[in-house]
Amino acid sequence: MYAETDTISDDLKEILSLPHHVKSFAKDRYLFRESEPIQHLFFITKGKVQLSKMNSDGRELTLRICGQNQLLGEVYLYADDAAYMLDAKVKEDVECYLFPIHELEAEFSQNPRLAAAFMKWMCLNQRKTQTRFRDLLLHGKKGALYSTLIRLSNSYGIQKSEGLLIDVSLTNQDLANFCGMAREVANRMLSELKKKEVISICDGKILIRDLTYLKNEIQCENCPVTLCRID
Repeated sequence: MYAETDTISDDLKEILSLPHHVKSFAKDRYLFRESEPIQHLFFITKGKVQLSKMNSDGRELTLRICGQNQLLGEVYLYADDAAYMLDAKVKEDVECYLFPIHELEAEFSQNPRLAAAFMKWMCLNQRKTQTRFRDLLLHGKKGALYSTLIRLSNSYGIQKSEGLLIDVSLTNQDLANFCGMAREVANRMLSELKKKEVISICDGKILIRDLTYLKNEIQCENCPVTLCRID
């Protein structure tokens, strides 16, 4: 199975003992929507959630797909009268813990060790986001797509005899949304990769047959796997 290198640390597991309630969300529902008032931090125990933002032209940019043992909503702590800046849409049925923001803030003020562990985890997510934007801005459409496939393989890749199977169902539109490009452009680029036998489709999922090709094409800097992820 793919490595869960981004699950919360032992230092942060104490947060799971804090007051919370459990809630389930069906596929295609939302944990929260952009512009809604901030109320909770979410800890996912089952399923997957897509974080995305819609631009003024109605085009969606997907930033992350988060799964089991991950926290959502962390960047909104200590933000007075703030609203969510992203949509959190359920891709696979989700079960999660909901922690009231104001109770977490009170706990962190009384528990410096837990607050420090939380800030460290937040910084890691910020670094991952920054490296994604670097790829999107500096390497063009090819770099955006290829780096997205590499990140998906690091987050959800399962080693098979033929290559790395990305164990999450994604449409070409989903991939286009990750890259900030039109679906037609993503279709053409994916078709070229299939012709070159760099990727193939296996039961509706992407199988990366030649990861080295993707890395070489974008002059991959071989960032630590903890940063080169999509979750």
